[in-house]
Amino acid sequence: MHFLVELGTEELPPTALKTLSHAFTQGIQDGLTQKNLAFDSVESYATPRRLAVSVTGLADKTPEESVKIFGPPAQVAFKDGAPTKAAEAFARKNGIALEALQTGMDGKVEKLVYETTAGGEATVDLLADLVAQSLANLPIAKRMRWGASRTEFVRPVHWLVMLADDKVLPAEILGLTSGNETRGHRFHYNQPITLKHANQYAAALAETGHVVASFSERQAMIVKQVNTAADKLGGTAVIDADLLDEVTALVEYPVALAGNFEKEFLNVPSEALISSMKEHQKYFHVVDNDGELLPHFITIANIVSQDPAQVIDGNERVIRPRLSDAKFFFETDKQTSLEARREKLKTVVFQAKLGTIYDKTERIGKLATLIAARLGENEATVKRAAELCKSDLVSTMVYEFTDLQGIAGYHYANNDGEDAEVAQAMVEQYMPKFAGDDLPATATGTIIALADRLDTITGIFGIGQKPTGSKDPFALRRASVGALRLMVKKKLDLDLRDLINAAADSFTALPNAQVVDDVLAYMLERFRAWYEEASIPAEVFMAVSAKQLSNPLDINNRVYAVAEFSKLAEAQALAAANKRVSNILAKLDSAPASEVDAALLTDGAEKQLADALASYAAQARPLLAEANYTDALKVLAGLRATVDTFFDDVMVMTDDMAVRNNRLALLQSLRDLFLEVADISLLAVK
Repeated sequence: MHFLVELGTEELPPTALKTLSHAFTQGIQDGLTQKNLAFDSVESYATPRRLAVSVTGLADKTPEESVKIFGPPAQVAFKDGAPTKAAEAFARKNGIALEALQTGMDGKVEKLVYETTAGGEATVDLLADLVAQSLANLPIAKRMRWGASRTEFVRPVHWLVMLADDKVLPAEILGLTSGNETRGHRFHYNQPITLKHANQYAAALAETGHVVASFSERQAMIVKQVNTAADKLGGTAVIDADLLDEVTALVEYPVALAGNFEKEFLNVPSEALISSMKEHQKYFHVVDNDGELLPHFITIANIVSQDPAQVIDGNERVIRPRLSDAKFFFETDKQTSLEARREKLKTVVFQAKLGTIYDKTERIGKLATLIAARLGENEATVKRAAELCKSDLVSTMVYEFTDLQGIAGYHYANNDGEDAEVAQAMVEQYMPKFAGDDLPATATGTIIALADRLDTITGIFGIGQKPTGSKDPFALRRASVGALRLMVKKKLDLDLRDLINAAADSFTALPNAQVVDDVLAYMLERFRAWYEEASIPAEVFMAVSAKQLSNPLDINNRVYAVAEFSKLAEAQALAAANKRVSNILAKLDSAPASEVDAALLTDGAEKQLADALASYAAQARPLLAEANYTDALKVLAGLRATVDTFFDDVMVMTDDMAVRNNRLALLQSLRDLFLEVADISLLAVK
């Protein structure tokens, strides 16, 4: 059977179309699977005015299967050979005669049993409910009503197609009665199209209705047309994935048209021009071989115009005022320096309890200068960047184009004659913006980005507004991961606890007295998800976490070293030995001696262990001093055979107290050697 369902609507939200289509298709597919209905393939269709799903090779009915229904135990169902009320109730419930009652074992006791068959339901009888349920479960943030109807959907609905091969499946969904009539393009063929068979859907819409129903096919057409248009312009089209999805959701039959704007606008920061074209007009911009913006744009029309020049002219007329505005804002803003704008930051509140944006730049400056000193970077450059880093927030350009914060600052800093690294930091302070985003290229930008994040996290935690499972209004999770990435990927050898302490000291007063511990614990916990994504076992992170370290770079180095160690053949045996030692030492009333007395080593196995510990420690310590934990653990892996022999041959808890304590000291030295990297006892398989 070939099943087709199409829901016709008013224009659907373009940014949600792809999500709605996927959810609708997945809902139907899941419904078929739950009913054990076999099918060959499922294909989704989505345009601004329709959501549709096509299922080929769909089974005509659900599979039949034998079912055993067990009732009360036989000893309860019968008394003196006669059926009891319990037996009568079971027979009545299952529609069988009392004399037809049978018993069988359910695996434990003998019970009444009724054997029947389930399934065999006609597929056509199930599809209406399945479609209705899928539509009801769509991820629609806000549903709307229209007219006098109480029906709710994301947009008003107008027609419903439901076909099983060439037959209409009777159904009433969202106030619509199903039929076999779809509709063509709103402008090119705004008429009903009768579908004689479900397999005609895409072809009928394309050939008669002037509609490309497949979202992916329409998107491929747009990419091809845009690239072709850009080639003719002598450039390359920049096709942003989100913009491509949105434009695909705005048209039913795409036609790419190229337009131009005056070259004088190229004196405005390209980001502002691109923002105007992309965000407001949904245009694709064009760049040359060096990535520089060209005075052209490509728009996607939803019609095949008989006079495309008129359409292009209209688009050029629309974009010109927007570009003129951007040029005006830029030229006006350049007349006031970033330093002069800084005073206005005193009127912009960062957070009611944490002061203004001006106050924040002061705190960033103090922390960033401290970080620069510890890293040996230019403190004066860092301090200057911190002072100016938020000044563009009160510029006209950023007020009109909020996504240009930082970028506008970069251009204004250059215009003011600021140091090149200070200007670059205006942009880099916001990096990384998301997982996988680029990191700052300059030391100044890196330090400002780190200081800014630590100031925000510490301040918000300090006033008791830490994130919850569902609420994170200040994006502290993202800020924490960003700070960790900066410290690890840029190899910043810094103690996070010290930095948080310094950040907390910059505030006048923070109600949360435990702010440093809270922030440190919260931030380091972000490592857990980080390493999960890297497929590093949780016990590896826990082994390092047990050390309670606070230098992210050092923690990361140790985690990867322990991860490599855990793959060695010797790892599990040494982990188990460390766990055994840990358990023994934990039961002691007092710590063993700090040094091993060689004179008390009497057994050959303990002498070998003492010698091996001395030898391997001598090899490992230079590596540990260089933080080369990976090679250090590889060296220590050589202890496995000696440690195994020791536990096989030596009685640690001997009656001779002097010998016992000496052996405990030997085990303590073994454990301490591994603890210089991590608590590998946590790697032991339970």
